Amino acid sequence: MEHLADLSRIALTDEEITRMQGELNVIADAIDEVQKVATDDVQPTANPIPLEAYLRPDVPEKPLTQEEALAGGPVTDQGMFVAPQILGE
Repeated sequence: MEHLADLSRIALTDEEITRMQGELNVIADAIDEVQKVATDDVQPTANPIPLEAYLRPDVPEKPLTQEEALAGGPVTDQGMFVAPQILGE
């Protein structure tokens, strides 16, 4: 457990390590149970219910002009949106 924490660059207390070892044991036991049930005659599935993507037809449309696109922004300058600086200089 400590090796995994080191690889993940996570500092764990002794109490956290003990708790997580128990949680990982429960997860490993659950995986073992699933592996006992999985057999070669059962096809793997990503989802037990077949899903279809319901998408609208892809129909080309006239794009917005730059002026139309900029009309939705509160502040513009020289054909661009103006946003507050967030990363310093």
